[in-house]
Amino acid sequence: MSLCALLALLLFLFPLPALAVQTQTERTPLTLELLQERLRTPTLREGNLTIDLRQMVIDLRQENASFRDTFYQLLRKELQKTGAKPLGLDLSYSLIQGDFVGSELGLRTPLYAQAIAPIFTPTEQEQLERLRLVCLQSLVIALPNSKDCRSLLGTQSNVSSEIAVFRGSLTLVQTRFNGEVSFPNTFFLQSVDAQGATFIQPTNWTESRFSRAVSFTGATFRQVSNFQGSIFFNKANFKQTQFQETAELQNSIFTDTANFNQASFKQLAKFSNVQWQGNADFSDVHFANQAQFTKANFDQFLFLTETTFDQAVNFREAQFDQPVNLRGAGIFNLADFSDTKFAKEAFLNVPSLNFNSNQAKILGNPGQIGKMFCVPTLQGNQNVLRNLGQNFRQQQQIADANQLEYTKQRLRLIELSRRLLTTNINSASIASLNQLGFSPTQAKAIAHRRQVKIFRNTSELLTLPDIDLETYNQLRDRLIVSEPLSFGGWLLQAWSWLILSMLLLLSGYGTNFWLVFGVGGVAIAFFGLLFWLVDRYRRLRPVPIIPTYYETISMLASFSCLASLSLLAIFRNAEQPWLTLGCLLIIIFPLSAVLLLRLYQQGRYHDLMEVSYFAEDGTMRQLRLLIGRLPVIPRFQVFRERYMPLLWNRRWNWLNYYDFSLNNLVRLGFNDIRMRDEHLPSIIATLAWYEWSLGLLYITLVLWTLSRTIPGLNLLIYLK
Repeated sequence: MSLCALLALLLFLFPLPALAVQTQTERTPLTLELLQERLRTPTLREGNLTIDLRQMVIDLRQENASFRDTFYQLLRKELQKTGAKPLGLDLSYSLIQGDFVGSELGLRTPLYAQAIAPIFTPTEQEQLERLRLVCLQSLVIALPNSKDCRSLLGTQSNVSSEIAVFRGSLTLVQTRFNGEVSFPNTFFLQSVDAQGATFIQPTNWTESRFSRAVSFTGATFRQVSNFQGSIFFNKANFKQTQFQETAELQNSIFTDTANFNQASFKQLAKFSNVQWQGNADFSDVHFANQAQFTKANFDQFLFLTETTFDQAVNFREAQFDQPVNLRGAGIFNLADFSDTKFAKEAFLNVPSLNFNSNQAKILGNPGQIGKMFCVPTLQGNQNVLRNLGQNFRQQQQIADANQLEYTKQRLRLIELSRRLLTTNINSASIASLNQLGFSPTQAKAIAHRRQVKIFRNTSELLTLPDIDLETYNQLRDRLIVSEPLSFGGWLLQAWSWLILSMLLLLSGYGTNFWLVFGVGGVAIAFFGLLFWLVDRYRRLRPVPIIPTYYETISMLASFSCLASLSLLAIFRNAEQPWLTLGCLLIIIFPLSAVLLLRLYQQGRYHDLMEVSYFAEDGTMRQLRLLIGRLPVIPRFQVFRERYMPLLWNRRWNWLNYYDFSLNNLVRLGFNDIRMRDEHLPSIIATLAWYEWSLGLLYITLVLWTLSRTIPGLNLLIYLK
């Protein structure tokens, strides 16, 4: 077989794609005669009359000026006919050579209601009035420099209020523009469809208004695309659009959904001062250069799922009213959330975020930005939280790093809770599986399968022929898959859950000093009141030993003030203040209440009844740190001579009980006050030792919290 015959056979069997595309897109040069014919015979498409200029080569270059002028003149005459049903323009699959000044085809009209009434249909007048309302709402916020808005509202009388109104639909499917495209200050009353269009030179859509849906799906902008100050009244579709040069959309308004899914921005993307009144979808978008969302306002959801930011992305002074979805997004340079405002419902959803703190940075207001990050589960997101925490520690934003650590431990607590309480399909009995919702046949199939090989994840249930998808979807959130736990292992898990719960509730896992301060304040006030009660209110008969009215009022008033301030600290700093308060009361109240009831039930019949149980070191009076102090004085006679009983007849005596409680709990006090060693009821000694034991734990919690919240203090604590 000859070489020519072989090539012919190959071309017959495997035709070249380029040849096929060329056959499909053969274009006819547009002449004046052909143009006039198409103008006289518009086609009916989707119920609308349209001027059909598809698959044409339209030469609008300078050297073809006479044709260009006639082209605009004839086309303008047909498109601007008033009173009749508007004509659309279809340039699909055409090649436009030279600059295309689309605004010349629009009907120029002022925006004042009394001027537009005789020209447009009632529906069109409503659309123009809608523009007026948008200007009223956004003049100050997003369009302070919009020419039509300023003139429309009378803010500058010398500025023309005329706009170019394109009454019919504009179709530019697969159209190629070799020159500049210009539609400045144009109001499109019908849809604009530019799917797959190619814009070789810069395009100007400045302050254009799109009343109906607009689609640039798959379009390519090889030079600057300017949409500054534009308003999209309906859905705006930029899916898979390629912006090879700067994309300028600042000061624009999207009143409906804006879809930039799978778009590509190779140069600077400007979205500053944009109002996103509908959902903004930037899923799977690639920003190869900087992206600017400064002062943007997002009223609905912002989707940045699987979005890649090669360079800096700026959200400085932006406003988020709903959550921002950054699931699987990649931040490789800088993300700036400084001075960003988050509504109560807004947060940054960052599961599977691709972020390396050694290569990139996330900025935000100290003490605020850390609270905005959210992940649904700990599994698969530990590295995300670790990198985010490391990012803020490198910037000395300790509060934000600690907040992320708190989020991590809270998710760990949820996982522990599920392991303890949720049915584990690797260890649950057949009866438990039936009670959960599996049929007897399904439960037996699960039991037989785990005897051969234990389950590794819940999706393996679908490999069983007896498990259908509906049952799986109903029950997958009510079961877990993990290694079977023995009773001892379950107890260890329960102990870990208990300790972690207490650390989270009482200190925010060592991240909130003011919460720890509030917890300590409640404990000091409670035990101070308790010791005052057992010491000063002893009996009513035969000789009353009770406090004076002044002392009682002073004690109750001081307790109320100290407890109120401590509760205020708890409720202002705890994420779940009622649970925190409940946890604290469970620790300090039940045992103390039982001992107190037992004390008054059995009564007190011992010597030294009219002398205080508490004694103070009379050799000195100063503020001191009593680290090694025990609550009861030794039985050595010399110590008994140094320690003197409290003076009940002093008006300030009630302060001593707070001093003793302070000594016991935080090892700090003005006087060294202890309990006497003679004729001391065991219940009272037990109360003192109980508070002292809690003080050891509290001091540890305080030092741990300080080391995590104050940079460098941990080194001082550990070195000592």
